[in-house]
Amino acid sequence: MADGTRELQLGGVGASELIEEFGSPLFVYEEDVIRSRYEDLRSAITYPKTKIHYAAKANSNPAILALLRDLGAGIDATSPGEVFLSLRAGFSPSDILFTGVNSSAEDLAYCREQGVGVNIGSLALLELWGETYPGTKVSIRVNPDVGAGHHDHTITGGPHSKFGIYYDRMDRAQEIADRYDVDIVGVHAHIGSGILETSSFLTAMDIILETATALDGLEFVDIGGGMGVPYRPEDTPLPLTEMGHAMSEKFSTFCADYGSSLELKLEPGRFLVAEAGTLLTRVTNLKATRSYRFVGVDTGFNHLARPILYGSYHHIDNATRPDAIEEKVVVGGNLCESGDVFTRGDHGIEERMVPSPHMGDILALREAGAYGYSMASNYNSRLLPAEVVVSDGMARLVRRRQTLEDLVWADV
Repeated sequence: MADGTRELQLGGVGASELIEEFGSPLFVYEEDVIRSRYEDLRSAITYPKTKIHYAAKANSNPAILALLRDLGAGIDATSPGEVFLSLRAGFSPSDILFTGVNSSAEDLAYCREQGVGVNIGSLALLELWGETYPGTKVSIRVNPDVGAGHHDHTITGGPHSKFGIYYDRMDRAQEIADRYDVDIVGVHAHIGSGILETSSFLTAMDIILETATALDGLEFVDIGGGMGVPYRPEDTPLPLTEMGHAMSEKFSTFCADYGSSLELKLEPGRFLVAEAGTLLTRVTNLKATRSYRFVGVDTGFNHLARPILYGSYHHIDNATRPDAIEEKVVVGGNLCESGDVFTRGDHGIEERMVPSPHMGDILALREAGAYGYSMASNYNSRLLPAEVVVSDGMARLVRRRQTLEDLVWADV
């Protein structure tokens, strides 16, 4: 946070100190924020047999994976790569659940070889699994016919979604499983991402629990993730206590009716890490047109793609001079793309009030801990930044900055 006239502090370390030591741009993750979000969520869900599976796609840095492992989390993996990284970070195979999308036979084989649980999202892949691995256990992903999220691209339920087996096809799923002596031990649903109200979760939960009643021998129900964070100043945080109480009460009632105390799984990603992350970047240019005052920085959508992909809002602080008089500016990146602008809205470029940036100032793009580095690329042959974890006034490098040689390491 910014304190008085001082520069921005992250985990007790000044922004200029971080840039001086590790260079710009730089992803910074506050360990205490991740701990706090995990503990808040865990305490809000009062149902005793609850397991939080961190959605590794949000941020798969090994240091963050290891931190969440130590806190007691499992992993929601969407690719063999995420399974590999999670195993390498010390997660037990039994604590990893693979939920692929249009998975290949090779994807499924790798997970099977590693002893990782597999969540199947189509009847065709359930048939393939049964033919290849008869007499095994599996869980199925259900499309609950309801979707929600901060953008159309992040809604993962409903009739227009590619995800899951449609909720009214459970009889067919059970028929396939029976034919191959496959036990369906879990059901899973995920309706979308960036949700800040309880009702969407509870509606989807009603449908997934109704679906689960048609399946015998379940061991768990996975209600997915999608819990949002308040990116914009006017956003209201998710009412965690209210949501946790309602979910716990609903699931306890379901288990009593089902006749077995099942495990409840959740798959938060953004909620645990977004607010912990800040992308620090240095001001490299100032210019004006008839329309805007542009502030150029040494990062781009190759490091933080959410604004150009979704029109997403990320609060921008002047880390060097947080108490400067604010002015309307447009903050643009260093890629050769007109769309490489961080101050965007639903309809394109928009001005933002930022404490007056000067050449050489450090700007802080906040809430960048989720879907930042994990979606980054080398577009324009730009290098990927370093990542550090900060806590108690100390900074720890957890991924080095790329060098030019890294651009050609895989060439043959």
